[in-house]
Amino acid sequence: MSGYVLHPHAFADLDEIWDYIAEQNVDAADRVIAEIFTTLDLLASSPHIGSRRPELSGRSLRFSTVREYLIAYAPNEDPLLVIAVIHGRRNPRIMASILHGRSEESA
Repeated sequence: MSGYVLHPHAFADLDEIWDYIAEQNVDAADRVIAEIFTTLDLLASSPHIGSRRPELSGRSLRFSTVREYLIAYAPNEDPLLVIAVIHGRRNPRIMASILHGRSEESA
């Protein structure tokens, strides 16, 4: 059993990431998703290693990156709650809006 849970929308984020990359290269899509899950395992064992991004969330979320993807998670939840896995080049206002909506759903 893992030390984290995925918010339903975070699970959908991973599906979308895989689908997008797999359009060009299925093996690459598998590798990216595997890297994300490896990072999630690490975060579950050391939840406070991620950085804070107060400009994206007023909640005590932490953030970690895998390639160009930003993992947003609640480090104080047990198990660790993964809120979102989103592309890091998105507009910060859009990212903040996504995180706000998902944080409200999980609160």
